[in-house]
Amino acid sequence: MCQKFTPEQLKNMDMETKDGVIFQMQDRLDKLEHDYENLIEQIRLANQQRFGRHTEKLGEITGQISFFNEAEANCSEDAPEPTIEETVCLELKPVRRAKKKGQKEEDLKDFPQEEISHDVPEEELIKTFGESNYKSMPDEVYWQLRFEPAKWIAEKHIVKVYVGTDGLHQDEFLRGDHPSTLFRGSIATPSLEAAIINAKYVNSNPLDRIARDFQTNGLQLSKQTMSNWTIRTAERYFQPVYNWMKQRQLEAHVNQCDETTVEVIHDGRPAGSKSYMWVHLTGELSPGPKIVVYEYQKTRHSSHPKEYYKDFKGILMTDGLEQYHKLARELEGVTNANCMAHARRHFANAIKAIGKGNEKAIKSSIAYKALVRIGAIYNLEGALKELTAEERLKERQASIKPLVEEYFTWVREICSDQTVLPKGETAKGLNYSLNQEEYLKVFLTDGEVPIDDSASERALRNFTVGRKNWVTINTVRGAQASAVIYSITETARANSLNVYYYIRYLLTELMKRKDKDGNIDEAMLESIMPWSKELPDECYSKRRQ
Repeated sequence: MCQKFTPEQLKNMDMETKDGVIFQMQDRLDKLEHDYENLIEQIRLANQQRFGRHTEKLGEITGQISFFNEAEANCSEDAPEPTIEETVCLELKPVRRAKKKGQKEEDLKDFPQEEISHDVPEEELIKTFGESNYKSMPDEVYWQLRFEPAKWIAEKHIVKVYVGTDGLHQDEFLRGDHPSTLFRGSIATPSLEAAIINAKYVNSNPLDRIARDFQTNGLQLSKQTMSNWTIRTAERYFQPVYNWMKQRQLEAHVNQCDETTVEVIHDGRPAGSKSYMWVHLTGELSPGPKIVVYEYQKTRHSSHPKEYYKDFKGILMTDGLEQYHKLARELEGVTNANCMAHARRHFANAIKAIGKGNEKAIKSSIAYKALVRIGAIYNLEGALKELTAEERLKERQASIKPLVEEYFTWVREICSDQTVLPKGETAKGLNYSLNQEEYLKVFLTDGEVPIDDSASERALRNFTVGRKNWVTINTVRGAQASAVIYSITETARANSLNVYYYIRYLLTELMKRKDKDGNIDEAMLESIMPWSKELPDECYSKRRQ
């Protein structure tokens, strides 16, 4: 606390000492004001994150469309030119959009169909019109969609057995082919295990909820049994697939990486210790197969990505974590690129903290001006997604690079006048931009490098939704199995597969490809990987009986 002076002490104090006290008070008031502003910003941001929309789009967080993208936001090439009548009478009579004929039939065409006729009895026709005084008109057709619960079929496999009664093979036995099984003595089938994996790893249902759903349909299957099946499936069948995915992923010229926390209860550390689920994926703009690989690690140490990418040669898109910069410094042939969305996020948070009701304060803020500049960069970049890497690089150099250079020049000017609160979200965005400038500009040198690492965050989203439902993972073995299974399900989703049908097909094929020792040759896997063009049609089907 500050030293307090009595009126008598102040009266007898010389001017130089008084000036020192006043300067001290000014410094303390400045610090208190900064702390107060930072605290208010944190409270407003916390409330917005808890109760508001989670968006970083400038038009949505400010409550209006940005001046720089108003035309693009409202433009539609398919919109017909209005007639004079529509233009003049718009206020009097709103224009109704005509329904597209046959749209419902088109939407339902891939579902199994059942015709149900609603006829008029002949007696009623004769009674109404008289005999032979009527004829049929075109039928009226109405569409409805019926839902039926899951169907279970108990497969009774009968293996025929024969024995020789005479001749050279007397008393020798001959049996029919024994059906392939996932696990010896188990009722589990590829379809049943695929249903469990789809429910837990795609739809994020905890095993308790899956067990209750099965029980509703008459199947008593404990979460312990399902957990055992799932871990054994990952270890016995999916591990070779996972290894092959990692090998193919590291062949890409551009990769992306991110990580998120997970709590593993029995990992040999005190309760509440943080573990990490890392995600590695081929570049969002890379021409090769779309591959997503999860990896469980106990810590966030730089040794983990260093080990994973030790044989990688190319560009790694990440956030601004120092572990990744260290990786690029220590591994020859690895270049680190950083995420522009992380800079934008701090400015978006600053705007959210101001609140939509204070438009004047928003538009005069440095955060708003930063978002307008970054938004202009993103608008141009968004139009280049369908181009080749060479064409994209050419366009970036011509139109985006000047905007990027102007942005960083502006950031340096803002930082030099020291008018921004040093600990606020705006300062964090400015400092991130300056500290990561070298890495944020990498996308301007290579057309395969995305502007940000949002693809990694999207790849982690399904895992984080599941984590919210099941909260923790019990063992390290379970965490590693989850990493393997999430890798396969998320890669399947990235390649537009129906995950249930793909997992069912994959398990069926893997059972066939195991040798007598239970091993699977990774060289035989390419044709059944999620990106393969040889997969059966059902793996792409969105609807089946």
